[in-house]
Amino acid sequence: MTAIEASGWQHTFVETNNIRLHCVMQGEGELVVLLHSFPEFWYSWRHQIPALAKHFKVVVPDLRGCNDSDKPSTGYDLDTLATDIRGLIEGLGYRSAHVVGHSWGGTIAWHFAHRFPNLTERLAVLNAPHPQRFVQEVVGNVDQIRRSWYLMALQIPTLPEWFIRSNLRSIVRDLFQGQAVRKSAFSSQDTELYQAALEKPGALTAMINHYRNLFSLQTWWTQWTHAPTPISAPTLVLWGEDDFLFSQKLTEGIDRLVKAPVKLKFLAHCGHWIQQEAPQTVNRELLDFLQERSVQLQPS
Repeated sequence: MTAIEASGWQHTFVETNNIRLHCVMQGEGELVVLLHSFPEFWYSWRHQIPALAKHFKVVVPDLRGCNDSDKPSTGYDLDTLATDIRGLIEGLGYRSAHVVGHSWGGTIAWHFAHRFPNLTERLAVLNAPHPQRFVQEVVGNVDQIRRSWYLMALQIPTLPEWFIRSNLRSIVRDLFQGQAVRKSAFSSQDTELYQAALEKPGALTAMINHYRNLFSLQTWWTQWTHAPTPISAPTLVLWGEDDFLFSQKLTEGIDRLVKAPVKLKFLAHCGHWIQQEAPQTVNRELLDFLQERSVQLQPS
């Protein structure tokens, strides 16, 4: 039985912010929202869902524009994406949630915690740069510019879609199997599922639009000129040391962005796809972190 067919997982749609998000859910209790990256969908959290669902209600949306969620032509800026998650939490009947994000999903999680502190119980980000730190490093760090070249190439209209669509199989295989440090993390079936999600009508352009908005002049001006209010939620940062996309320098200065307790842990011999390359370690770190508050809230 594949992860797509796993028993106990519920597939549903949630109305939020004038769109429908496809979500996978499992478990009961405090809410944990897992946010995936590019070019992924909910499936990237397949190893975490059953482990976390033993203690929490786990909800994993396909982000706006991805896989089976709605794919409008607009709304791929950080403010709108964070509002999508707020509506998801409230639509499920919760007042707050633990928010966990990887890479681009982690950048959304950073922004969500800044914008909606009252809705953020705990924040965990995996190989995910804070948007302000990312802008700073892309401008002034030659190594990060080299690593980010393909994100910049996505800014060209139309051409990236044509090129990726024409070479989709090899690009997906190289991104996951090729760039992973722990090669056994991805099977051929895994990459075929990621490819199938990108082949859905409108999905490729929608997913690229996430990064086009990240590199827009408005986003850069906001991140460069406005110091965000420090995050008030306890924060965990997990980072695969051998990330091909993001430099470890992006983790510097995190303590100035978070006024609550923050823990930073590097995983050796692990790349960008951290929760898929080292699922047992990530599961253990997430459970230890998320259950700290849960234990405190239990009646004596």
